[in-house]
Amino acid sequence: MDGRPAVVIDAGMRDLHGQGERLRRAGPLVPVELPGPVRAWAATRHDTLRTVLGHPALSKELRHWADWRRGAVPGDWPLSNIVAAESLIAKEGGAHRRLRRLAGKAFTARRVLRLRPRIEEHARELLDGLAALAPGPADLRLRYAYPLPRNVICELVGMPRAWHADLGRLTDALVRVTDAPDYAAARMRVLRELFAEVIALRRREPGDDLTSALIAVRDEDGGALTGTELHDMVMTLFIAGHETTINLITNAVRALLSHPGQLALLRGGAMPWKAAVEETLRWDSPVAYFPMRYLVRDAEIDGVRLRAGQAVLACYAAAGRDPGRYGARAARFELSDPPLDHLSFGQGEHFCLGAALARMEAEIALSALFETFPGLALATPAEELEPLATPLSNSSRVLPVLLGSPAVPEGGRG
Repeated sequence: MDGRPAVVIDAGMRDLHGQGERLRRAGPLVPVELPGPVRAWAATRHDTLRTVLGHPALSKELRHWADWRRGAVPGDWPLSNIVAAESLIAKEGGAHRRLRRLAGKAFTARRVLRLRPRIEEHARELLDGLAALAPGPADLRLRYAYPLPRNVICELVGMPRAWHADLGRLTDALVRVTDAPDYAAARMRVLRELFAEVIALRRREPGDDLTSALIAVRDEDGGALTGTELHDMVMTLFIAGHETTINLITNAVRALLSHPGQLALLRGGAMPWKAAVEETLRWDSPVAYFPMRYLVRDAEIDGVRLRAGQAVLACYAAAGRDPGRYGARAARFELSDPPLDHLSFGQGEHFCLGAALARMEAEIALSALFETFPGLALATPAEELEPLATPLSNSSRVLPVLLGSPAVPEGGRG
């Protein structure tokens, strides 16, 4: 793109943080090749990424991407589902503010706070199920980190519980890049049909949920949301509302079990659980790379000349371990209160709407888990766990643990 060879982003994610270090050393903005192949610039350092996330010459609107306009992006590129969605994620200016305002009416702080007792109930149900397996092994991602945010977001969007079972396999279609295109496309069609059914159900039977609220907003405003926008809004909020939280909980447990001294600070009350959540977000971001922002005009950022129509990839995991921002402790998992800042929920107008929900879910999940299983331990060293095979998500496919004996409740067994 500027004469330098592109760094190939490993779709297998076998060494995300090693690759992040190499990208940072190569410069603040580096030519990369995503699986596809698709070419882009990568914002590799904390301050550069912060600049990119709010730069007036960069837009999330797909129409500005020259490679997309001229057909250079493969038609079966799996990440097309992300970049081409008709949702607030891919809008700017007045269109973005309009969609965010409408989503905000349905995704209020009050509605999120009301979920706390339900999150605690969901966590307790899952922990009771794990207790039945104790002291033996269990896949904590499958049995805890995944179903907890899934159940919560399903409840939030108004999806009947009977529909939950197959969602994990279906939502993978949005982020995986390793499946055959026909298989991924088929799952995507099923997923879209499912959300159409959710919307139809909540039109017939409105409830105290996000989908019903968005439908009501649309109807009250005389069609403020088109049918496509409503569908994509519900689906996007659903995916964003649980996929990254699964990774956040998984990564936090993995980090704490690998750093017993830091876990002891939490158990002893020297640090709040939110410190573990925020340090995980920085040190092991649940989002590895996120596409894309596009140049609406030529611009220079951190000494690198970018051309109109080019794409910029956000490297959240690399930015979270940037020594230029965090100094000698950048690569260490080390709790602090207040926590170090990070960009894992984005910045500015596109700051994640679900950030408060994700933080609350992770704090509840961690504190309840470690209170219930004081002897919890990794069954496989963290460095040997197989990563998710997608540039979007950073986590492991499984989290094998030895549960140990559950804690005896206060008052004993009697």
